[in-house]
Amino acid sequence: MKLAEQKNLFQMKKSEIHSNWFESYLKKLHIDDDLAGWPDKFGSELDKWMQKNRTKNIKTLSLFSGGGGLDIGFHDAGFNIVESIEIEPIFSKTLEINSEKHKRLSGTKVICKDINNYQPEVKNIDFVIGGPPCQTFSAAGARAAGVNGTDDERGNLFLQYARIINTLQPKGFLFENVYRIVGAQSGAAWKKIQEAFEELGYTLYWRILDSADYGVPQFRERLIIVGLKKGEFLFPFPSHGPDSLNKRKYYSAKNAVSGLLYTGEVKILSGRHGHLLNDIPPGLNYSFYTERMGNPNPIFAWRSKFSDYLYKADPETPVRTIKAQGGQYTGPFSWENRPFTCDELKRLQTFPDDYFIYGNRQQIIHQLGNSVPPQFARILALSILDQVFNEPIPMKIDYMNQNHQLGFRGRKSALTEGYSEKAKTAIEKNNKSKKIPISAQGEEYFDIESNLRLTIKKDSANSKYIANYDAKDNVCYVDVSESNSRSKKPKYQITIDPPPHQKNGHHLHAVLTASTESPHGLLATWKIFELLINRHFSKDDLIQLFGYYQYKNQYKITMTIMEKEIKDEALWNFITNITNGVFVGSIINQNIICNELSYSSDELTILLQQVKEIGYEIRNHNTNKQIKKDHILIPYSFPTLNERSLQRLTRL
Repeated sequence: MKLAEQKNLFQMKKSEIHSNWFESYLKKLHIDDDLAGWPDKFGSELDKWMQKNRTKNIKTLSLFSGGGGLDIGFHDAGFNIVESIEIEPIFSKTLEINSEKHKRLSGTKVICKDINNYQPEVKNIDFVIGGPPCQTFSAAGARAAGVNGTDDERGNLFLQYARIINTLQPKGFLFENVYRIVGAQSGAAWKKIQEAFEELGYTLYWRILDSADYGVPQFRERLIIVGLKKGEFLFPFPSHGPDSLNKRKYYSAKNAVSGLLYTGEVKILSGRHGHLLNDIPPGLNYSFYTERMGNPNPIFAWRSKFSDYLYKADPETPVRTIKAQGGQYTGPFSWENRPFTCDELKRLQTFPDDYFIYGNRQQIIHQLGNSVPPQFARILALSILDQVFNEPIPMKIDYMNQNHQLGFRGRKSALTEGYSEKAKTAIEKNNKSKKIPISAQGEEYFDIESNLRLTIKKDSANSKYIANYDAKDNVCYVDVSESNSRSKKPKYQITIDPPPHQKNGHHLHAVLTASTESPHGLLATWKIFELLINRHFSKDDLIQLFGYYQYKNQYKITMTIMEKEIKDEALWNFITNITNGVFVGSIINQNIICNELSYSSDELTILLQQVKEIGYEIRNHNTNKQIKKDHILIPYSFPTLNERSLQRLTRL
């Protein structure tokens, strides 16, 4: 065993006997972490100590600086941030304001420029910090059948980072990004990133860490890479949570925002789903309204939305990751059934109260969500200061040996059972355990616009289609015909059946018939059915009824052509196969479809374009780079595209 490894083991055992290393910092800096906003004082007191005790001027360059989270943390730990490079003008304005005299980042030069066009003029840079934009490795990308990763030019910005490292030759750098990079594209992207820096002569030390483990009231998993020309680096033991040496409790969301006055800056949620927030128990999200959670009137399909959809924070724990961008229903929301204010979000991200963030509410959230929490950055900076630059720090830090395993990923996977119990208790308490009976029938006149939007008309004279429907309890019948057609003879029928043992309960049986053989009429049939389940069965759309495509569809959908002869037989044959679930739900080689249905490659290309024009989602290499050429993905056996769908605008 090497001497360094023996030393690490000794440090760990000694720390376990005594106290968490973080305790000594609180005492040294005279901080009471029971008080709200204590990270502000931690940063201020650390800054004062460093100004008195540091011996080196560690010139630091900040790349992809965003709203300044990393900059704040490293500045407070004694690093001299000489330049910050940021492409977004609004973000740069935030940095400029806070770089003024007597402000948090006083003395930093802010350059608003595309990193591709940046040529560093600063000399003798000791350290570089930054995290390139991570959208191409995000969870959203993963739900789109993988991530674009380095196939997208934004995923290659690390090469610009490496270019600048090569030019400046600093002693080291810190690179932050989403943890999905490690597994993206079967590890190819991660290998490419490692090779780029190792070829420059840097040894990489990396871990996936959770910011909540370091005093941030937010669970935020990130990949942290420290690259060094010389020496070794170990990551600090968590200061908080089950992985800390003395099991110190997390900094809770309630404690973080305590003392901030609600000024009415934000309004209570409105719209179709706004009222749903009220009944969601703290810690849960939209999944409270799923069958899996025991809801008697489920609105959503399991995992059909992102985890932050209608997510209400639990005041007794850290919140889930604050996202940079989102819609009206993107959480976290306060346990007071409202959006958090910007001041509260700053606390949850450990940004100082006096740090001014320029822009409107959404622009402020964008900057916060893109940032590294400053308290997390301070701990990382102290560790680098100690091990890389041998600078004095207020108190020693206990470091993990390289093989030490953290448990936050395992704990995360065990939360679902607890959420189910919370949901069950809330349902019983709210007396909403009974299924709401449904009874509706009528006639609708409507049309489908070129952007795939359904519009209701007042009468048949101004409409393209007529629908008659009858819905009662779990059964729905829909018949669609063209307004100007005399023939009412059904051309095809679509039967929707749940599994036999689940025909009661929450599941729906439906029969859709149509007397039009126009492919556009098929879209009209599905669209009017979608409208009816929205009105009468509390489902937002077809996906909420049938489920997200990566999970097994509980329903059996069967399409039958009623006419012996029908126009465009090849097209209807293809549509029938899709509706019946053939070739659906997984990435498949186009040759398999051609061989199965006796189509040529050109014929299949035309058919794919035709079905996409009537609302079926089709993905291939041109729409999603992670899909191999000559392969396609048809996620659903029914049309899902609408006027808001980005996939509608992509070209095959």
